[in-house]
Amino acid sequence: MKCEALLLPSYSLNIRLNFMDKKKLTGTITFIHHEKKYATIEYLANGKKKNINGNIDEKAQLKLKEAKAIKKIHSFRIGDEVSFVIVPSAKGDRMIANQLEFMYNNAYSNLLNKALIENKFTGYLKKTDDNYFIKEAGSYILFPLILSPWEKVPHESRINEPVFFKLNNIDKPNNLTASFYQSEYIPEYSAAVRHFRNKLPAEGTVFKISPHGIFINLFNNKIQAKITPQKSSSKEHADEEEVKIGDTIKVIITYLSPLKIAVEKATAD
Repeated sequence: MKCEALLLPSYSLNIRLNFMDKKKLTGTITFIHHEKKYATIEYLANGKKKNINGNIDEKAQLKLKEAKAIKKIHSFRIGDEVSFVIVPSAKGDRMIANQLEFMYNNAYSNLLNKALIENKFTGYLKKTDDNYFIKEAGSYILFPLILSPWEKVPHESRINEPVFFKLNNIDKPNNLTASFYQSEYIPEYSAAVRHFRNKLPAEGTVFKISPHGIFINLFNNKIQAKITPQKSSSKEHADEEEVKIGDTIKVIITYLSPLKIAVEKATAD
């Protein structure tokens, strides 16, 4: 009778065998290099503080999960308490942390609990490539900054400067993001807000037509929206087919938020 382990892919089997006799240690993530996908872990060894780097790339985690070397994939943050094993690097020139597994993060939990009471924090604006983050001032935890399509992009002079922010998705703790506590929008978004609140029709210019809808530019071409096809009578359907790129259509904004707009054709007077 074949042993069950022999039925595993060779890669998975090697991972499991490599870690079976390794002692698991625990430590705290003190630094994360997002571009290079590694974290620095501080841990105690014989009463002395030591640091070691470990790979946090999701693809590497997926392979470990498939091999049942870890239970779940995690987006690691500063302050995470993790378990890990120490193994030689691929080149054999140093020791690295492997099989990183998230245990808890008290600082992250404290921020989440505070957000449920008063969702206002102080942090520092950071930029990596074309992505913005906010580093919370007390914990140094980085949160991805979500900008509205109609929000003014932060000026370079604001990078590394203190900002007020709030947390989003607090009902989904593993997917927290940040947004400015007071966002600065383009004037056209303010005009869209007035039209939405007062149920005023707005004129849009058709720039694309597809089976999924009619796409229009609104408010000096700064805001784009889609008119979704509706089940309608043959006459109304024929009218929709006559719409051409460049045509002007009057619409009513039925939903508007910093991240989404929904419109429908305005009814004739």
